[in-house]
Amino acid sequence: MPLPLFSTIAERWRTDALLANTDFRRYWASMVLTSFGSQIGTLALPLCAVLLLHATPAQMGILTACQAIPFAFLALPAGVLLDRSRKLPILLASKSAQGISLASIPVAWWFDLLGMPWLYAVAAVQGSCNVIGGGAEQIYLTLLVGRDRMVDAQSRFATTDSISRLLAPGLAGILIQWLTAPVAIVVNAATFFISVWNVARVKMRETVPPRSNRHPLHDVRAGFAFIWRQPLLRALAWVAGAWHILFYGYSALLVLFATRELGMSAGTLGMAQMLGGIGVFVSSLLLRPLNRHYGAGITMIIGTASMALGFVLMPLIPRDLFGDARCSAAAYAALVFCFDLGAMLFFVPYQALRQKVTPDEMLGRMISTMRFLTVAVAPLGALVAGYAGDHLGVRPALYCIAVGGVLLAAGAVSSRPIRSVRP
Repeated sequence: MPLPLFSTIAERWRTDALLANTDFRRYWASMVLTSFGSQIGTLALPLCAVLLLHATPAQMGILTACQAIPFAFLALPAGVLLDRSRKLPILLASKSAQGISLASIPVAWWFDLLGMPWLYAVAAVQGSCNVIGGGAEQIYLTLLVGRDRMVDAQSRFATTDSISRLLAPGLAGILIQWLTAPVAIVVNAATFFISVWNVARVKMRETVPPRSNRHPLHDVRAGFAFIWRQPLLRALAWVAGAWHILFYGYSALLVLFATRELGMSAGTLGMAQMLGGIGVFVSSLLLRPLNRHYGAGITMIIGTASMALGFVLMPLIPRDLFGDARCSAAAYAALVFCFDLGAMLFFVPYQALRQKVTPDEMLGRMISTMRFLTVAVAPLGALVAGYAGDHLGVRPALYCIAVGGVLLAAGAVSSRPIRSVRP
């Protein structure tokens, strides 16, 4: 590689305010690592259920719901905790718990103890840590980079997430096909432990929040009241809530659809999922120009339209498109691309807008209340989809989700607070 290229890269790192920040680089590297591991786990955990334990659609619905149920019970108390505590220790404890719970899966499999109840418990621990640790992660990033740089920081995360989405599912498929799904989950667990070690080295020290004598319920009410008074936050809450219901139902059935309806092997599924990483990468290139020219609201609407396209076309894929199963796998991969592209175009501006209109002292309560309002309803989608998959079939259940996706896109377009957000 020519030396001038090294000089150009070094100069960019010196002049870019985010990349010049050692703490941000360390934090970014840790999040990239856990993102890579999580992409492996996203495929490995449901394939453990489908291939090793022969899960039914209803059981897959329960497994998916277990990841979201903790939001109903923990989201509001987590907001109070986050506003009254330093975020880094909470973040480190959550990632440690995630690593330990994932590591228990191969151990249980080795001793022939693995069953669906074990996976339900692991999914519930993962969901609980996402409630508390995920909120701490968002706030900590805001404190680390500042509100004005949130979209830039998120777009960098989107770029590296796309690399994870491009490489990790293929690796997961190979590991699962050659060495079984529990072995792939070992890799996922290891990324959390390494991330804990690296994030603990971040030198930025938070100020300890002032001690509060208010009753926690007062803070919970304040979080609801703040969101109710903000038309934009109200609109974001209902759109994101509807999306989570649809997405969790879709997630509960997708691996079953790919393996049983389309006949894809673990390796083929992993390769098809890799194209979703290209969708995330393309979204990272589009985010800043779309935001600059049309504003975050229109960018989010474009994202919902792209996701709706994925919802609608996925169940239409036949088992042997044009008489060839490989064409069906290619069509599946193309729709994963559309869906992941849309999801990133929706959620990066969504997160940045929430933080932008919220003062520091309300960040924890706002994030946790929004997560309660938007994710606590998600188990309903997973359970209903699992029930429909058992009684109607996986493909008809996905048709029902497709109708919801079209209604969601129409609702986002008609929402004045979202549509009116300007560059």
